[in-house]
Amino acid sequence: MTGFDYSEFTTRNIGFVSAEEQQNLRDATVFVCGTGGMGGACVFALVRAGIGRLILADIDEFEISNMNRQAFAFMDTVGQHKAHATAEICRRINPEVELKVLDEGWTSAVEECVSESLIIVNGTDDLAASLLLYRTAKVHGKTVIDAYASPLPSIYVTRPSDPAPEQRLGYPTPDTPWNAITADQRSEAFLRELEYVVIHSSSRSHVDLTVAGEVAAGKRSRMSFAPMVLTTGMLMAYEVINGVLGNKHGADCRGWFLNPYSGRIEHPRSAIAASLLRPLVRRFLSNMMGT
Repeated sequence: MTGFDYSEFTTRNIGFVSAEEQQNLRDATVFVCGTGGMGGACVFALVRAGIGRLILADIDEFEISNMNRQAFAFMDTVGQHKAHATAEICRRINPEVELKVLDEGWTSAVEECVSESLIIVNGTDDLAASLLLYRTAKVHGKTVIDAYASPLPSIYVTRPSDPAPEQRLGYPTPDTPWNAITADQRSEAFLRELEYVVIHSSSRSHVDLTVAGEVAAGKRSRMSFAPMVLTTGMLMAYEVINGVLGNKHGADCRGWFLNPYSGRIEHPRSAIAASLLRPLVRRFLSNMMGT
């Protein structure tokens, strides 16, 4: 068996990045909170790109239902803790990668994880966890890479000077501690995100609206599809690499949507157009949910 050599491992990266930039990737620390769907796909790309240190956090175990889309979900990882199983596979890709792995206790270590990292990836689908990440990142002056709960692949980049989703989307949580979020606040925040997605993308045209209404009403788990999830994770990885290398980000805090059905990028509408559409979209969402 041939011994591992980082230079040989990353030799085909050169041309997309320079040798100096590859060293910058090797020297970087990235914190990925949530290693299941989009976060896991992002980790998969980052470890193969040669990122030298990853902090991985997740509180869940892999389940059979994860196997339709999650990069590290296999029959032999079902039942294993997501962050730990992900770390083991990362070591099989790059034996030299440095890993810090956190599970249920990650929230008590969030200050340390954020301060140690050059950039943060939000791969969670939990409002409280997201609020904790964004609030901590703001304090430490760190950028967060994220995506919307959208049927279309999406990406947005929140820099320290940008309004976080909590403010930008109008969540009812600014005065609530992250660990005191109520069920009603979760529901309202999810609706505000759906409202943004429907106003600024054609997402509603690409899903079964009856099923989507049941999801929005909390009657069933969120829909998720491998091409969408994996593509979103790759978009996240591109933005992480932009951040590590000091390149201009492709997205801003408002983000954009990739429509693979039409082969185009859908950028957010103007504030005036959004304000005109908002009452119609709220009525649409209410009807979809049967409320």
